[in-house]
Amino acid sequence: MFLVFEDCVLDLGRRELVRASQVVPTAPQVFDLLAYLAKCHERVVSRDELIDAIWAGRIVSESTLASHINAVRKAVGDSGQEQRVIRTVARKGFRFAADLHARKSPDEDDGAAAAAPMPVPGPAPTLPVKPSIAVLPFVNLSGDPEQDYLADGVIEDIIAALSRHRWLFVVSRNSSFTYKGRTVDVKQVGRELGVRYVLEGSWRKAKDRVRITGQLIDATTGAHHWAGRVEGVLGDIFELQDQITESVIGAVAPELERAEMERARHKPTESLDAYDYYLRGIAELHRASKASSAQALQFLYKAIASDPEFASAHAMAAWCYSWRKANRWTVDPAQETAEGIRLARRAVDLDKGDAVALTRSGHAIGYLAGDIPAGIALLDQALFLNPNLAAARYLGGFLRLWMGDTEAAIEFLTGAVRLSPLDPEMYRMQAGMAVAHLFEKRFDTASSWAEKASRDFPDFLLAAVVLAASHALAGRTAEAQRAMDHVRRIDPALRLITVTSWLPIRRPEHVAILLTGLADAGLPP
Repeated sequence: MFLVFEDCVLDLGRRELVRASQVVPTAPQVFDLLAYLAKCHERVVSRDELIDAIWAGRIVSESTLASHINAVRKAVGDSGQEQRVIRTVARKGFRFAADLHARKSPDEDDGAAAAAPMPVPGPAPTLPVKPSIAVLPFVNLSGDPEQDYLADGVIEDIIAALSRHRWLFVVSRNSSFTYKGRTVDVKQVGRELGVRYVLEGSWRKAKDRVRITGQLIDATTGAHHWAGRVEGVLGDIFELQDQITESVIGAVAPELERAEMERARHKPTESLDAYDYYLRGIAELHRASKASSAQALQFLYKAIASDPEFASAHAMAAWCYSWRKANRWTVDPAQETAEGIRLARRAVDLDKGDAVALTRSGHAIGYLAGDIPAGIALLDQALFLNPNLAAARYLGGFLRLWMGDTEAAIEFLTGAVRLSPLDPEMYRMQAGMAVAHLFEKRFDTASSWAEKASRDFPDFLLAAVVLAASHALAGRTAEAQRAMDHVRRIDPALRLITVTSWLPIRRPEHVAILLTGLADAGLPP
């Protein structure tokens, strides 16, 4: 039995707690305490009842019980102040306060599935080469069958939004909805529809509020990759559907990509095909180092060699050259820039309908070739094809930033952060926000964003530079000096005279702000 709540999945059979797709180590009594409260979620459980159930009536002090309750809260991401999951009821005991959705494990569901088999004609389809997903109709827990149409509308929107990701095979709405109202085994669904992943969940309406919980499952293994929830006010139903779709896609799409990259890492190298080489290249890019960027290019060129018409592989290789320039990692700047431009233009020629290819190649054309308007046009086309692509928003924000439109840049970057709050590229979005606020002379805000970016990637040169400049311009001399010392450790060759060839800042007043801050912080001329 699985108990799903917040971003947690409690596997009672395997005695395992998973939060945000990560297994959380829990002591046996802590797990038992959480499981007991979850099973009794409809009522308040007294302290004496808990002691009897978990410690078999042994004498237990109040401090011992309190420490175990605190351990449970820490394990599920709760706190004594928030009490979103475990609520203390004064003089009564404790109550499990989070919305809970119980789902049988595949083994428990075997009998039900056998009693009511799904009528799928013909042999089971084979898994496609690219990642594949089916979105099942969400279970309506509101007790009102009239609400089915609302839940169904959200599912249709999610299927349509996922279908915009060209790297993803998405089962059609008609096939997914054959499972509506049935108790299903996720592994069986995967076999029958020929997909690796299944997204399922529930819909609950209470008065004017709607809450959706969802979970992403690997149908080949039964492993959970993501669980979460989205809430909204039932006013304009179409606006609510858009909000829910955007939130779910922003969580699920990066999680799918991460799961596929992890799967590719465990394949024997000699058996890799073009897509798996591509995934390995992206995984190396996310490691964010000079060496890993070189390794990423090796994988991406292997992907191109395996499939010379793979537009996204060309585009990601072009963007890798952009990333190397952004960190001043290039060995032969002129050659790498020319090769990045060639790859970017080839990607656009290969597939003008691939949003990922347009995103990465558009940014490379804007940054490497210096044709920022052309780059923005390609990124806008990518967003037209896939409005839920966070990378298109944040890279579009960067190009607008270099053009001098800081207001639009902040809007694009904020949209990217909202779309994909757990994105592995978050530090890049944060650095963009730091630059935008620096140009707007909001130096405290700029340094705050730069510090966030530096925490995730300490050697990110752009974030380090903005941190030093913003501290200096705010009059924080000691902090500016420390930040500049870090800049010099990252790139000892950086000088004021080289900044404008490194960053394509178009507005003179923005160049002046950055150079003044860096000069005040101690960067040599």
